[in-house]
Amino acid sequence: MVMGFLRPSAARRPPLPGSDPGDTEAGAARIGNWALALWLFLLTVAVVLLDALTGEDLPLVPLLVVLPALASVFCTVRQTTAVAVWVMLVVVASRIASTGPFWDVAFLIGFTALASGLGVAACAARIRHATEVARLRSAAVALQRQILRPLPIVTRQLRAHGLYEPIEGDRFVGGDIYEVVQSPHGTRVIIGDVQGKGLPAIGAGFAALGAFREAAVREPELTAVADSVEDAVVRHNAFSAETGETERFVTALVLGFDGGDRMQAVNCGHLPPRLLCDGAASVVTLHRTSVPLGMADLSGEARATEWVGFPPGASLLVCTDGVTEARDATGGFYPFDERLGRWVGREPDQVLDALQADLETFSGGVRRDDVAVLVLSRPPV
Repeated sequence: MVMGFLRPSAARRPPLPGSDPGDTEAGAARIGNWALALWLFLLTVAVVLLDALTGEDLPLVPLLVVLPALASVFCTVRQTTAVAVWVMLVVVASRIASTGPFWDVAFLIGFTALASGLGVAACAARIRHATEVARLRSAAVALQRQILRPLPIVTRQLRAHGLYEPIEGDRFVGGDIYEVVQSPHGTRVIIGDVQGKGLPAIGAGFAALGAFREAAVREPELTAVADSVEDAVVRHNAFSAETGETERFVTALVLGFDGGDRMQAVNCGHLPPRLLCDGAASVVTLHRTSVPLGMADLSGEARATEWVGFPPGASLLVCTDGVTEARDATGGFYPFDERLGRWVGREPDQVLDALQADLETFSGGVRRDDVAVLVLSRPPV
């Protein structure tokens, strides 16, 4: 699975059919058996001693019924069941010798049994839910591997490091897309932002990425690559319209690297890249910005390629507006270019580490959009 900095980690394994939910990673205990037994014994001793001191006028042993409920939050089903059985034994043992009315004792024992059973049931339901979420996350892993490849990616002309953070923590794929493809015509790169969120946006992003992966290898001209992706988004929108879904457009930046001191760029309504070179960070000015992918029919101008300098030792940073439009508590925008200038000269991973930490601090952990960043540099010799 890939998340955060897109570094691979082991996917969570779903439970085997018929297995105890408590045996899965989702149902793992947050407290050890010995620690649980110790705390349970100490609490029981304390409550029983206080109950003996207060006498029949203020019985405290019934308060132990809260323990199965607490255990259901932190423990496995087996541990919660053990706590429930222990509480039942303590309550029954303390009430058998009671001189109170029979029905009062029977009611207390019945209430304890009911509360204990509900605690065990709540624990089982919690673990079943966590296990189902783990299954869905495992399915999301497979989906993301088809949509977004883990970084870094090294080609003959380029080394790409990246940062990707969807706005929802439980979702591995958001509306931002990227891809790096080695082709006979050099390395082609795309970074984009699909309009909207959710599964429809993911579908449009998948259509754009699939077309880019094929066209990047097939088409010698970078504008032809962008046109192929345009056609794929238009076809996806036509299908979406037939099924009653909203049509989407994709802002994108398509880049081409042939190993020389210049690169090609086709800007489809996306943010301009930043060049990190000679101790300074500067905005790369692109003079031929066209409409986003999926909206070519609204413009009478054909897309054009621009050549931009990419000197040796330089790095190119491309990102989505989840970075530039991040806000602080007062509503102010993130000073991206100012902060980026502080990290020039660092390694790509260090730049991404600093950017992620600074964004988190600036926004107070509250993000309003997906974040995707690529730092592109020449591979080591």
